[in-house]
Amino acid sequence: MSQPTETPLVLRERDARGVIHLTLNRPQAFNALSESMLRALQAELDAVAADEGARVVVIGASGKAFCAGHDLKEMRAEPSQAYYEGLFAQCGRMMMTIQRLPVPVIARVQGIATAAGCQLVAMCDLAVAAREARFAVSGVNLGLFCATPSVALSRNLSRKAAFEMLVTGAFISAEQAQAKGLINRVVEADQLDAEVEALVASIVAKPRVALAMGKGLFYRQLETGIEEAYADAGETMACNMMDGAALEGVQAFIDKRSPDWRGAL
Repeated sequence: MSQPTETPLVLRERDARGVIHLTLNRPQAFNALSESMLRALQAELDAVAADEGARVVVIGASGKAFCAGHDLKEMRAEPSQAYYEGLFAQCGRMMMTIQRLPVPVIARVQGIATAAGCQLVAMCDLAVAAREARFAVSGVNLGLFCATPSVALSRNLSRKAAFEMLVTGAFISAEQAQAKGLINRVVEADQLDAEVEALVASIVAKPRVALAMGKGLFYRQLETGIEEAYADAGETMACNMMDGAALEGVQAFIDKRSPDWRGAL
């Protein structure tokens, strides 16, 4: 008699365009980031990094919640500093993998995103949310300042907006999240997939190499001084300009025609 197969913690779908949908699949636990969930998500992101045909990643979730952050029951079961340091390092590696991928990553947020779940939204390059989605870094309500989420949050929101969320633990609405810079777009729940697809379609219509170079530069320059940033940006743009897709795109503009990017996307 065959044993029942275990339900994957992260579901994966890849279409012919190279658009990869990763779905957090632990709805009974509000998609909390257990160690197993972190490992599963890390493995999928590593696979994307090795996939030269990948174009966009969409991170979504099953159930009512997007992600409720770390698994507090699991964390409480083994209270040692060494364990906690290892757990947060594991989570940090996964978050940084998102930023280092050569393709844009979109968060598809259908429900609440709290603590490390809010951090996950902030670490994605783009985010689209349903109107009923809500966001919080609520660890402070339990006596635990959301230190690691603060790194991502402070790089998306203004300092005062981020600090207010961190010290109050209060929820903000999707509209407030958009106004503060945490997410890009807010739509009705039944339009969420269509809005994500509109963003995906716009991205996959562009040459992959230009987006890969651009994403890498975008995050590097944010962490450097302005002179170093301009030097890096100039070198990146020069390299990009020598790529066949850019040469064709510029020539097409000069010729007043549509670019022929066959093989370049």
